[in-house]
Amino acid sequence: MTTGTIWRNWAGNQVAQPALVASPRDVSELAGLVKAAERDGQRIKAIGSGHSFTAIGVTDGIHVRLDRLADLVHADQATGLVTVQGGMSLQRLNTLLDEHGLALSNLGDIDQQTVAGALSTGTHGTGRKLGGLATQVRALQLVLADGSVVSCSPQERPELFAAARVGLGALGIIATVTLQTEPAFSLHAQERPMALSAVLGDFDALVADNDHFEFFWFPHTDKTLTKRNNRLPAGAPLRRLSRPRALLEDELFGNGIFELTCRLGRLRPGLIPRINTMAARLMGDREYADASHRVFVSPRRVRFVEMEYGVPAAAVRAAIAGIGQVIERHELKVSFPVEVRFTAADDIPLSTASGRESAYLAVHMFKGQPYETYFREVEAVMKDLDGRPHWGKLHYQDAGTLRGRYPRFEEFLAVRDNVDPGGRFANAYLDRVLG
Repeated sequence: MTTGTIWRNWAGNQVAQPALVASPRDVSELAGLVKAAERDGQRIKAIGSGHSFTAIGVTDGIHVRLDRLADLVHADQATGLVTVQGGMSLQRLNTLLDEHGLALSNLGDIDQQTVAGALSTGTHGTGRKLGGLATQVRALQLVLADGSVVSCSPQERPELFAAARVGLGALGIIATVTLQTEPAFSLHAQERPMALSAVLGDFDALVADNDHFEFFWFPHTDKTLTKRNNRLPAGAPLRRLSRPRALLEDELFGNGIFELTCRLGRLRPGLIPRINTMAARLMGDREYADASHRVFVSPRRVRFVEMEYGVPAAAVRAAIAGIGQVIERHELKVSFPVEVRFTAADDIPLSTASGRESAYLAVHMFKGQPYETYFREVEAVMKDLDGRPHWGKLHYQDAGTLRGRYPRFEEFLAVRDNVDPGGRFANAYLDRVLG
């Protein structure tokens, strides 16, 4: 255990100075920390890899690092059920699954988060027939506010399970997660430039005809980069990118040169429209086939801040138009592309896709650039479209504005009041968004 440690998240926009930082070696030690927090009247928060842009993991009490609770507990190839400790990174999880001939059905494009952190904030990928990571959970083991260790699933404590799949860290600390995987599969990836007008004109077919479709729109231009990932039959030959090409396109252009152009844009904002036009020409236009997790995940080394909203899938055109109007009306200069993804509806109370098929629009600003006007004005657009903010990405909502957007909001609060009546796992962010 250490004291007086300064903690910063990945983006550097959240800072905490907890009274104590602890890394428990097992679930028993974790439960002991929670009991000690209750005894001493301290708040306690688990922290993962710090990839959330909000203050969801910030505390001045006890910060629990789960880096020593990051092992594989059990893998059953026959059923595809895999249990891992909550502190395991998605990167390591994907590697272990691949070694067992298994894979997750869907993933986001960053794999640095811990499993517990990714679940708690509602991490998702893209695919109109597929939900977020939480929809692949079959059981959880939690340490509750009184230090008790409980298991939950659709059969055991189903109300707790329903809420805790996207629990915001408000219900307990996730000790283990049981995930439903499937036999390892490969994806055929096609990355192509396309005019925004063409994407929106053919949008319904693009989403319907691909297992996983997303696109990146470069502000100040009519240019997008589209990504279509589709499953290959078992045994189909792979066509991996050569290592030199992957290094050139993903590392040199996608990270190195992109960061340099972002830095130039921060110094000379007037150049950003021309930089975006050039970037759109340089990125994309390739085709390959590889293991699913290698296609889903991309290296993201350029630091930024982000806001993302989920809206009803039918509202995506209005959302894109609204973002464009915000940029034009306020004469903003935005160097980062707008990312657009899609998921199926789910039945999780605080999932952004709860009860509806969703489109997600993520807006970014390069680290060090002013973002407040852009984010607040885009948020106003999303509000009018019944938008729901990603819990781990910047937004300005509170319980009063969120309650009406989630039909099962009160159900979640009832579960929280039952398992953490004293707010042991609360912090300023949760006080704001949950009340």
